Amino acid sequence: MDTVLAGVSDAFTLINITYIAMGVFMGIMVGAIPGLNGPMAIAVAVPLTYYMSPLGSIAFLIGINKGGTYGGSVAAILLNTPGSPESTSTAFDGYPLVKKGKGLKALKMALYASITGDVFSDIVLFTVAAPLAIVALRMGPPEMAAVFAFSLTIIAGLSGKSILRGLLAAILGAYISCVGLDIETAQPRLTMGLSDLIEGVPIIPMTIGLLALSEILIQIETSLLGRQTDSGQYRVFGKDIPKEDRTVSWAEYKSCLRTIVRSALIGTGVGAIPGIGAIVAGFLGYGAAKRASKNPEEFGTGKLEGVAATEAANSAVVGANLIPLLALGIPGSLSAAILIGAFLMHGVDPGPLIFQEHGQLIYGIFAAMFMANWINFGIANLGLRLFAMVVSVPKGIIHPIVVVLCIAGAFANGNAMFSVAVMMVFAVLGYFMRKLDFSFATFIIGFALGGTFEQSVRQSVILFKDSPWTLLTHPIVMLFVALTIFAVWRILNGQMSVKKVVAVAPDSPSVSETKS
Repeated sequence: MDTVLAGVSDAFTLINITYIAMGVFMGIMVGAIPGLNGPMAIAVAVPLTYYMSPLGSIAFLIGINKGGTYGGSVAAILLNTPGSPESTSTAFDGYPLVKKGKGLKALKMALYASITGDVFSDIVLFTVAAPLAIVALRMGPPEMAAVFAFSLTIIAGLSGKSILRGLLAAILGAYISCVGLDIETAQPRLTMGLSDLIEGVPIIPMTIGLLALSEILIQIETSLLGRQTDSGQYRVFGKDIPKEDRTVSWAEYKSCLRTIVRSALIGTGVGAIPGIGAIVAGFLGYGAAKRASKNPEEFGTGKLEGVAATEAANSAVVGANLIPLLALGIPGSLSAAILIGAFLMHGVDPGPLIFQEHGQLIYGIFAAMFMANWINFGIANLGLRLFAMVVSVPKGIIHPIVVVLCIAGAFANGNAMFSVAVMMVFAVLGYFMRKLDFSFATFIIGFALGGTFEQSVRQSVILFKDSPWTLLTHPIVMLFVALTIFAVWRILNGQMSVKKVVAVAPDSPSVSETKS
């Protein structure tokens, strides 16, 4: 109990509260700009936390993640262009509400639902992570290797359109994690004679290049090819807008509460499973709300319930994603994978032992997450006008600023120009991965898990090389092997069904023909 109270008191210091507020503000600002998103902001911001305390660093980055998740809804509602992918279904009802003169109401409902979903998932994280870590401590190398194999399979299958491409991306990430010193012989491997690679490929410049710089390359290409579209602008603020169209009443919030709780449950469940992510959670929450509604035909025409359903679901993923990260050392999402770099930078190794070795830090992080929700609520409420203006900032101004921040972030990582070169290389790799539909999220998670997975496999080989059949007496290993095979079969079967539907689709009547 003393550890819990010490961690909570660490979080409630002026400097850490300031870090959280800065992170939330930065996250909302970045999330509100179409094309930029929370993981990109986290990747760029990680080097800035080098001189912060471990708690201040993680609290700052979590603030960015929470703010960025809500920020994506600002552009989705005002411009019909999601600021981040997980807010895609927010636009379905958010933008029609703007056209009805209820844009501010939609923004506030998105905020209230987002905070509710986030708080719910944080509570689940606080209550589940520690007991799950205790269970994980009883698992040996073969069990951990089986869990990692299952997780990578799920992540690879659900992060893209092709399980083969997902697996290739995960394998490539794991392969690159092998660069550096061999964990058994301490001999350099795959370093190509470069002494800078003795300690491995630095994760921070790599993630900055893959996420931020490659996205800027894609957006510049899109701008040069003239593919941008203008969604138009509608009035959101003004004294002539009736008060009932500018606020969300308690009765309106209460009418959406059942939908919000349902979506929070969906988002928490999705977030606790590695690899599915907030995008899927948002669509599942929206779909569940529509199916449960007495008037499903109203969805898509400007229904507050549709906005609430998506935002509660995608925000609930944020806290739940940390359950596998803290309890098992498995990042549940792209943001969680980047957070591993921040943990390692401060000498903290995520996994089952983290509650024993860094208990005070973890409970401080829990308190900071809870605090971040209310800071997010306050900043978003006060800054709605500013965030509404951010969405209209020209890309010609945004792109150079992001590029400079990327270079500065990589340079500050250490090894100076070598880190910048690593960032450039992975920016080009990320560009082609996006073009060829290879999941860079799977790649980064594969990279983050590669070293631990290799260590578990090698330890298992050493332990059971003389009697490999004794693995059959380990029920957890057999369970996860069976789950891995079953998961591959289900994913492949699902993708084959999708291909059949797509093959039939060209012969079917179009939507407009059906309506007519």
